[in-house]
Amino acid sequence: MWFFGLMLIVNSFAEFSYALTSIPDKVGMNVKGCVSCQNQGIANVVVSDGVEVTQTDAHGIYYLNSGKKNGYVFISVPSNYEVANKDIFPQFFQDLSLDSSTINQCDFELEAVDNSKHVVLLMADIHLANVNNDLIQFKSGFYPEVKSLALEYQNSGTKVYGLTLGDMSFDLYWYDTGFSLPNYMEAMGGLGFPVFNIMGNHDNNPRKAPDFLAESTFKSLVGPSYYSFNLGKVHYVVLDAIEYINNGATATANGDRSYNETVIAGQIRWLTKDLATITDKTTPVVVALHCPLYSASVNSTGNQVNSKSLSNATEVMSLFASFSNVRFVSGHTHVNRNMEFSEKMCEHNIAAVCATWWWTGKAGYAGNNICKDGSPGGYGLLEVKDKEVQYFYKGIGFDRNQQFRSYDRNKIKITAADFAPSANSTYAPQVATYAGEYAYASAENKVLINVFNYNGKCKLEVLENGKNLLVSRVYKKDPLHIISYEMFRLNNNSAVGSGSATNNTIHMFQVTASGPTSTLTIQLTDAYGNVYTETMNRPKTFSRIAYMGNNIVSSIDETKSDIIRSTTMDEKYTIYTIGGVLIRSGRNIDEKNLNLQRGFYIVKTDSSVKKILVN
Repeated sequence: MWFFGLMLIVNSFAEFSYALTSIPDKVGMNVKGCVSCQNQGIANVVVSDGVEVTQTDAHGIYYLNSGKKNGYVFISVPSNYEVANKDIFPQFFQDLSLDSSTINQCDFELEAVDNSKHVVLLMADIHLANVNNDLIQFKSGFYPEVKSLALEYQNSGTKVYGLTLGDMSFDLYWYDTGFSLPNYMEAMGGLGFPVFNIMGNHDNNPRKAPDFLAESTFKSLVGPSYYSFNLGKVHYVVLDAIEYINNGATATANGDRSYNETVIAGQIRWLTKDLATITDKTTPVVVALHCPLYSASVNSTGNQVNSKSLSNATEVMSLFASFSNVRFVSGHTHVNRNMEFSEKMCEHNIAAVCATWWWTGKAGYAGNNICKDGSPGGYGLLEVKDKEVQYFYKGIGFDRNQQFRSYDRNKIKITAADFAPSANSTYAPQVATYAGEYAYASAENKVLINVFNYNGKCKLEVLENGKNLLVSRVYKKDPLHIISYEMFRLNNNSAVGSGSATNNTIHMFQVTASGPTSTLTIQLTDAYGNVYTETMNRPKTFSRIAYMGNNIVSSIDETKSDIIRSTTMDEKYTIYTIGGVLIRSGRNIDEKNLNLQRGFYIVKTDSSVKKILVN
């Protein structure tokens, strides 16, 4: 009889604000509700409190016996449905009373959509903190680009979703600058598509400990710290891979913000239950977490060596052993690494939106956004059609087809005079240390190629006069990051942050040309057969200006001249050192009043960018 009463209320939905007061209590159950769409209950929707997992019955009704530890209940949004958003943030969860003796009724209303064809923007390490001009860079670069890109997808009939990969904020500055998670949410507002979120180590409250208390701020403001959802035929799992220790935290002082990289036992138990609801083991599964399962290096023979990073990576991976298509997506490292564990399991460790914590784009710095491995700051794209999933990396401010960067090693020599001319006696000697091998000129005709999203299924070919050159994989640093971060720090007489310094990258390749002026054709074929090509005219200038994004001149004419002349009498000019340090700017270049020391400079006018030699 109670079901008949329920149907009466459902059928007169327009007169009620969907409060199914006729759902009867059940002995031992303290959470109940209905999941519905247009007055119809939806069966088999997974519902959880982060501990217990259940599914709705044929009428969309569910019951839970909850300890209410986490203070909320959430649904795993089913395929081809969406929940309402609060601005851009999906509301797939509801708060529970903390009293376990109180019975909570939490109903979820869904909207039917077709998301069998969709794209997920994977946004790692945004790190907004109101420092380093980060908000200006975010709003002028990343935000408008992503909003425009989403609109392009939507206009083509593709549903668009976002998934951050942790560290949206920066715990160090929560109380110093007053910028924390609510400010991040406000900054993201209006993007035009739903955005799911993951906790990173920097999204914990630095004045709370241990882990469960420190993550409570995130849970109360953003939502559950681990959960799952479904888009089309893909099951997405979100994990919290941080156990925040934070020794010494008090109500008025930050702790040491220490943490362990692990998926704690309670999540493992929940994940086991969640995966048990997926009976079709050919279902593609995307597992998102902040810390990567593995890191990687390249050995002396050019082979990639993967090593465990997450403390219980083996245990986590074992839970997916029965599935045939599993990919992990992670952030945290601010570099790009692809790791193939087997034919059915891989990981994309994705570089950061903020690149090097917004340093290189800060006012007075390099004017770019480059990660520690030389990848442009950017984000991942998961393009999905039914069960077919493809992954790409997109650099902010660059065309999607720009998937690698080439360097003419003959033209690279990083010196204090060119790249840190204002460094004092303390910092100038450090230039050679940070420049490493690039502190010395080379005449060996080597060319370096940094392939940002390289994996084992990519093919890199380099042709000289129609003949293939031997391509070797090398474990080297990207020189552009060195001149964009370390050299600007030293030029400002500031210490180089160890966590921000240039890394050896696993996706650097090297060829040796027959001479210094030959033209090379570089061709990259990715895992899906897409081909990216560059005709590399050599010699190729090395400077940060030469490698700017789409809106900047990307090639520089080299001119040997005893003087600098403007092409017109009323043309703006800007003069830089080879390292990109601004010397001066103005109008009407006059050789008599420039007082430039002998050497090479970059001169940018309204009509050209030239490398010139002053004798």
